[in-house]
Amino acid sequence: MEDFNYYEILEISQTCSQEEIKKAFRKKAMQYHPDRNPDNPEAEEIFKKINEAYEVLSDEQKRSIYDRYGKAGLQGGAGGGGFGGFGDIFGDIFGEFFGGGSGRQKKKSDLKYSLDFALELNLEFKEAIFGCKKEFESAYKIACKDCGGNGAKKKSTCPQCHGHGELRIQQGFMTFAQTCPHCQGSGEVIVEKCSTCGGKGYENKKEKIEIKIPEGVDNGNQMRVSGKGNADKNGNRGDLYVRLNVKEDDHFVRDGENLYVEVPVFFTSIVLGTKVTIPSPHKELELVIPANSKDGAQFIFEGNGVKSLRGNYYGDLIAQIKIVYPKKLTKEQKELLEKLHKSFGEHSEPHKSVLEQACEKVKKWFGELGK
Repeated sequence: MEDFNYYEILEISQTCSQEEIKKAFRKKAMQYHPDRNPDNPEAEEIFKKINEAYEVLSDEQKRSIYDRYGKAGLQGGAGGGGFGGFGDIFGDIFGEFFGGGSGRQKKKSDLKYSLDFALELNLEFKEAIFGCKKEFESAYKIACKDCGGNGAKKKSTCPQCHGHGELRIQQGFMTFAQTCPHCQGSGEVIVEKCSTCGGKGYENKKEKIEIKIPEGVDNGNQMRVSGKGNADKNGNRGDLYVRLNVKEDDHFVRDGENLYVEVPVFFTSIVLGTKVTIPSPHKELELVIPANSKDGAQFIFEGNGVKSLRGNYYGDLIAQIKIVYPKKLTKEQKELLEKLHKSFGEHSEPHKSVLEQACEKVKKWFGELGK
């Protein structure tokens, strides 16, 4: 089995949802399908990898094994898809997009809601970089006991798609399958709404959920909580996707696994050079600032940033200095600075020699133009 990463071949993150996996698969499969790349032998190999990745990641059990143990955990059989599942995959995803497949038609569930849903969870900056446990309340949907979740007391066959749940559009050699907009893919339309749920198809229920936030999550990351989504008429539940919102910190600025901290340094310390104690998430660090360092100079402390979710390593802490000048001077301070300034002699006015030469040159120009 060739060693390649399933998430990388589909260009998705490890925390992505099933909908995102399906969307990425469609995009990559269309790009590298052999029929669209007849003169590119590499396209077929890439297409096989895309197909293999989707066969594993679209199956929650296989995906879970792959996430924990990699391809070795699949023992060859689960992940070695090649073209083994070509018909099933393209029959479901593309609606026989390329004219092949198993010939099956898969109607959309008649539930009025999706089994999977997402909510947002706020995290403090330190909770994200160190990890934590969070408890929160989730409101999920359960199917109406009378209509089973379809919101209808009475239904009839959709007049637009004639019960197929999709409309097909022919463009050249390709056939596109589009979900019927009239019945939303169910193949049926409501004639009379369910009186119990008012046509919604569900009622709401609340529950407490506790999840473990891993060390190193970032703003915008998404976590999947299996079996905590909405419930169908049989009590089977989808998944809950928790999107993380991480608050900003007053001192640290995060960029992936790296952290930036601004270090204010008084101008006299810049001239003389100094040592400053700075914070990092793990310990205090000593920053040695050489004399005459430039404003905005950066100093890197390797491995003192945030833990990576992609591997067992830490990013860096980057300390950036900011030169601070006095806003006001007392009479005594001004006299001392003037005395110090004069003590440097001609070196205190480096502009003179340079600018005097430039002024003389410009005078000659005007003189030559006046002739």
